Amino acid sequence: MRQILFFCSFILLSSCWPESFSFRDAGGMPVEWKSFTIQNLENTAPNCPLSFGPLLTEQLKDGVQNNTRLLLNTQLGEGEINIEGAITSYQVQPVAIQGADNATSNRLTMTLQLKIKIKSPKEEEWQLVSTRFADFPSSSNLAAVEQKLFADISAQMVQDLINKLYSNW
Repeated sequence: MRQILFFCSFILLSSCWPESFSFRDAGGMPVEWKSFTIQNLENTAPNCPLSFGPLLTEQLKDGVQNNTRLLLNTQLGEGEINIEGAITSYQVQPVAIQGADNATSNRLTMTLQLKIKIKSPKEEEWQLVSTRFADFPSSSNLAAVEQKLFADISAQMVQDLINKLYSNW
């Protein structure tokens, strides 16, 4: 009786066993996607440092290369995915207003607008608008903390792009 029960259990379990398994995540991207290009981002936001456009462009390139299977194509427009865009907003506003209209912290907010052109498996065009912020104490000078705030915000924007490519959210 034990042998029959063992044999039936073995057959039931083996029928549920996957044919293959892997620890590599193929993600939600089509297999046709092999490479991408990113044009230098325009900086159309008033008050935004001019260096932030090229810096964010490089961070987007690095982020996509390091977190997806896509390779950077240096010939603009030649990848299966072609990305262009601009930093459209860069502003500092007070938050956490307390008595006597004094702010205890400020918020740096950036907006990035991207146009993502897909060549295959079918031609599509996606839009991505990423607005991210970082807070800093009002006692701090923006110039003293601006690079760190930019690094925090740009890391979130890179993740937004990767999420868009993986899932078209």
